[in-house]
Amino acid sequence: MSTNSIAVKWEEKELEKISLAEGVSVAKLRRLLEAGRVIIPRNAKRAAEAANRDIVLKAIGEGLSTKVNVNVGTSKDYVDIEEEVRKAKTALKYGADTIMDLSTGGDLDEIRRTILREVDVPVGTVPIYQAALEKAGLRAVVDMSSDDMFNAVRKHAEDGIDFVTIHSGVNLNSLARLRRSERILDVVSRGGAFLVAWMIHNERENPFYEEYDYLLEIAKEYELTLSLGDGMRPGCISDASDRAKFMEVITLGELVKLAREEGVQAIVEGPGHVPLDEIEASVKAIKNITDFAPLYLLGPIVTDIAPGYDHFVSAIGGAVAGMYGADFLCMVSPSEHLALPSVNDIKEGTIVTRIAAHVADLVKDEQRERARLLDDEMAHARKNLDWKTQFEIAMNGEDAQRIRNGRPPSESDACSICGDLCAIKMVKEFLKK
Repeated sequence: MSTNSIAVKWEEKELEKISLAEGVSVAKLRRLLEAGRVIIPRNAKRAAEAANRDIVLKAIGEGLSTKVNVNVGTSKDYVDIEEEVRKAKTALKYGADTIMDLSTGGDLDEIRRTILREVDVPVGTVPIYQAALEKAGLRAVVDMSSDDMFNAVRKHAEDGIDFVTIHSGVNLNSLARLRRSERILDVVSRGGAFLVAWMIHNERENPFYEEYDYLLEIAKEYELTLSLGDGMRPGCISDASDRAKFMEVITLGELVKLAREEGVQAIVEGPGHVPLDEIEASVKAIKNITDFAPLYLLGPIVTDIAPGYDHFVSAIGGAVAGMYGADFLCMVSPSEHLALPSVNDIKEGTIVTRIAAHVADLVKDEQRERARLLDDEMAHARKNLDWKTQFEIAMNGEDAQRIRNGRPPSESDACSICGDLCAIKMVKEFLKK
């Protein structure tokens, strides 16, 4: 494993707190941080605020529990800052570990700063959205300058953003593979599309790749974590596992190495739409190519024909990906591919993604024992018909209790499916004889 100086930024008491939460030793945690296989996203400004504000530290990566990110943010068609804050707080209530602000409408500075004030977990953004949207007219994306792009990164870093998605792997090399591909959906990543359009129009290399050293300088100055974006991720099942995707992954592996050499924390983003039988190969290939950098996935989405249910589709893929080594799952809501999510969409998407993360932890070697304690507690509570404990353990105890109370009351203390014919109750009674 490669080494760097990343871990020296963390006080012993902070590492001890994470160690307790994750069930790993401080020594192991420090080794994984030094190797870049675990990251703790926190901006230097937010670290300075720690004395007066309890900002929760989240460690992401190898051997740790699978984490969940939730995206919030306005669009040009709908801007309501208060609602985005409610979305973020709803996500945290139901188990999100981090929040990303992907706003593209309204006062982007105000929205971002409000979310930073209101949220006490790591917060991420995609700065190129703002760089493009601050230009006027239809040519906004291609008229960006290199300075516009880097100034947006610096602005977000100065505000205290903890991690940023940067599509540095979308370069002329991966673009050439895209041109020669037979993809149905060429590019579905918004940031990736911005840079593809920019490179084609300007006949130049992506500044985030060409001037990557400068990006590392900014990241190092603010202790900003780089989330190296998957601009070439497949947008449908037929586009999965092609050369454009893996050309980008190869580049990201090289960029991870450069980041580690400069002591900058980096994670890698991944696909996308991937059929179930290709997830294992995809995850393991990305992990190996990027020297086991923490892997952040949207989905994978395992079928294209379930609009309105893509939170379930994504959770299926996320659980499988987590089993094979994915570290960080991005929530997909029921409104994916359809509309800006509502507060309730965020709730449902967060719960389902949290379930997928737990399902993955149940089979991860390092997390298996701790994760299964919860399932064992639920099993004992069910055996004892202990409804109070069942609701306390449940991912969403409120709705579980509402469902139970919403059915006609049972004369038995069992559920109203079986009543006095409850299998658990019957066998338990006869086993006493």
